[in-house]
Amino acid sequence: MDKIDVMVVWPNRPEQMKILEHTYRLHRYDQATADEKEVMVREVGERIRAVVTTHGGGFEQSLLDRLPNLEIVTSASVGLDTLCVDGCKARGIPVTNTPDVLTDDVADMAMMLLLATVRRLLPGVNWISSGDWQSKGMMPLNTAIRGKKLGIVGLGRIGKAIAQRAEAFGMEVCYYGRKPQAEVSYRYFDDLLALATEVDILAPAVPGGPHTEGLISRDVLEAIGPQGYFINIARGSAVDESALVELLQQGRLAGAGLDVFVNEPHVPAALLSMSNVVLQPHCASGTVETRAAMAQLVVDNLAAHFAGKPLLTPV
Repeated sequence: MDKIDVMVVWPNRPEQMKILEHTYRLHRYDQATADEKEVMVREVGERIRAVVTTHGGGFEQSLLDRLPNLEIVTSASVGLDTLCVDGCKARGIPVTNTPDVLTDDVADMAMMLLLATVRRLLPGVNWISSGDWQSKGMMPLNTAIRGKKLGIVGLGRIGKAIAQRAEAFGMEVCYYGRKPQAEVSYRYFDDLLALATEVDILAPAVPGGPHTEGLISRDVLEAIGPQGYFINIARGSAVDESALVELLQQGRLAGAGLDVFVNEPHVPAALLSMSNVVLQPHCASGTVETRAAMAQLVVDNLAAHFAGKPLLTPV
């Protein structure tokens, strides 16, 4: 039986790539130069029945338009803002992503950033390495976690996982969303500005895309106040990044823990030298275990589709 043609816009994990290579005829769009991509699309575009990608690789409408027989798009990520989902839906092409499997790792990252920022982990390391502990004695006191109010913007899977971890640290959880959720007892706010004013730490857990772009505005950041902290494991686009940098520089925010940025992999230079900021390179889900599970979902969704079975994680 002739193998099905699959275009790889962004590669999967090595083990899962071996499975894909054994099962399908892969066309490595990800490895091609601009000229080679043009030739590839022109020569095999009509044969492509599936696309493999990630949030980082994306899938643009312009490429979709040149794949007339495409049947499915599988992405090894949760975020959809770099994929032309609406264009696919308009043609009846299912799109799959990888929810749930990364929830715990992302929530862990949120708590790691929260703890490292509020308890000033990196300044503590520097206090030792610089010799200040020996020459100056104990470092200045920092702030307790227990008893603090954490405001979560978007109480979905990841938001709930963050809330559970925060409760274990003795924090009071509040949240903002489109509507209150009956299954949780956390205090609900229907006004984001009111939530920001109320809490000590604000943490968005929302997807990217036009619906959340700039959601955490200058006004919201200002409302957190000079004693408050901002933690972001969501998307850089959800925040007014310029305002965030400015408020941190002016001491109008106590600190920030950031895993995501507007123009990744470029990070505002001003953030790099701030002792009250903890940075990560968008790697909240970046564990061997989680990335393997995400990659396997791509393999399993493709297998289900071409076997005529229900997809595991359709968007």
